Amino acid sequence: LTAVKASGKDTVSSAGEKHNDPPKEEPWETALKTTAVDMDVGEFRGHKVSVWDLLHSRYIPEENRKELLELYQAGELTLEQVKSVVSTIVTKAEAARAEQSANVRSPRAEPVAAEPHHSHKQED
Repeated sequence: LTAVKASGKDTVSSAGEKHNDPPKEEPWETALKTTAVDMDVGEFRGHKVSVWDLLHSRYIPEENRKELLELYQAGELTLEQVKSVVSTIVTKAEAARAEQSANVRSPRAEPVAAEPHHSHKQED
C-alpha cells in the first residue's frame, strides 16, 4: 500500500506541473462544449446539455462520434447540423431503450412484443 500511495503522490505532482500549461482548446471543441440543447429524454430530461456531452454520452456509438467530429472539423457539417443529428440519435436511442424496457418489464407485453415482427415487414 505504501508503494501505491507513493506513486499516487508522484502522479499528482507530475500532473500539477503539467497543469501550469494547459493545452489550448480548439475553437470547434469550444463551440461544441458551449452550445446547449434542451433534451426531453432519459437522463437528460429537463436539462440543457452541451452538444459535446451528448456526443460523448452512452447514446452515441464511438464510430458515430468520430465520424461526426471529423465531418464537423472538416467543415462538412455545421454546428447546427451536428446539434440536430446528435439530438435525433439520443432521442431515438432513448425511445428504443424505453420501449425495450417496457416490453421486458410488463407482463402484459406479450401481444405487443409479437407485433414489431409484423410491423418490420410492413416497413420494408
